[in-house]
Amino acid sequence: MTTSLARPLWLGRTAAVIGIILLALNLRTAVAVLAPILSLVSDDIPLGSTGIGLLGMLAPLAFAASGFITPMIARRIGLEATLVVACTGMVLGPIVRATAFSYPMLVAGSVLVMAGMGFANILLPPVIRKYFPDRVGLFTGIYVTLMAVSASVPPLIAAPMAASFGWRPAVGVWALLAVGALVPWLVVLAQHRGTNRRAEAEGPLSVAEPALLGQMRHSAVARALALAFAITALNVYAMFAWLPEILVSTASSTPAQAGALLALFGIMGLPLGLIAPVLVARVKNVAWVLLGAAGCFVSGYLGLLLAPATVTWLWVALIGAGPIVFPLSLLLINMRTRSHEGSIALSGFVQGIAYGVAALGPLLIGLIHDLTHSWVLPLIFLCVTTLFTLVSAIALARPRMVEDELEARGR
Repeated sequence: MTTSLARPLWLGRTAAVIGIILLALNLRTAVAVLAPILSLVSDDIPLGSTGIGLLGMLAPLAFAASGFITPMIARRIGLEATLVVACTGMVLGPIVRATAFSYPMLVAGSVLVMAGMGFANILLPPVIRKYFPDRVGLFTGIYVTLMAVSASVPPLIAAPMAASFGWRPAVGVWALLAVGALVPWLVVLAQHRGTNRRAEAEGPLSVAEPALLGQMRHSAVARALALAFAITALNVYAMFAWLPEILVSTASSTPAQAGALLALFGIMGLPLGLIAPVLVARVKNVAWVLLGAAGCFVSGYLGLLLAPATVTWLWVALIGAGPIVFPLSLLLINMRTRSHEGSIALSGFVQGIAYGVAALGPLLIGLIHDLTHSWVLPLIFLCVTTLFTLVSAIALARPRMVEDELEARGR
């Protein structure tokens, strides 16, 4: 990874600082807001288990597609313009969801907002590398931490807000936060007006990037990161879709309590986003972090299986600690590459594949539950999947660079 001398944080990049902060606060709002109020939504729009499972799939599916689409769009119109497109989707999506009168319209709004978030997922690592090469660890930690806030606050307030004002305002209000993120990126885009396409391409997305993206499958580091990210995302999106239902059924939680526990699950990312950069800096072998993450997942799932109504908050917190793999992987995307081209290609490859796998999580859990009429096998299934993280731990034990692997292969 290239390094740069530190310069004053705000010098020439004030709008980018504000843009990254506000964009990170929008990255997961739409993912978690529906789960605690599905019963209220169902009063207006019939859903059913399959419909709920499909809604849960939309986020990872959109994120997966974004992994392969975003680099092409950004290469054509530029990094900043693509972020404006992403923010626009995050503004319009909640509005369409809130005004939906049918399931297809609810799905359309969800696709729109999730696509915007997916674009931002892919572009935030390279945009941090472009504007803050001297503070990659700091800003990765900041945006992952704020992303946890965006995942935890909506489910915490969704049920009380829906009870007071209805589910539509509880879903649509998040468009206002997205407007806040759109403004600074419009400013950044205006600052770059007049830059030709070739200059944009020679930034974080060069003309060689599509070929590099295709070569990522030959890198052991890229495959290991994709596997670790995929297993974690599968579990996380299964939890976002089904954790409230699981807790109401097995731990006798009320909908409000289940929403609060889902918020706890999401808010665990707050300390993890801050801890991950420190661990990467101090722990020479990141395999130990991955092993710890797998242990947290397994412990939490076993707790929900064996004693769901006892210290339920502890089991949820342990499951919420497992996703430390997310900030770790996002850091490694920049730390295991030597260039902007490598960063965007690795980001697209890892997140594209990982979220494609993750899309299966909500649907599979819903299908297994429908077949067994119990949450035992779904929880066992999730517990077993986390053990595949150990494969990534072995592959990532040595600090190898992606470009070095590809160069060695080409000799």
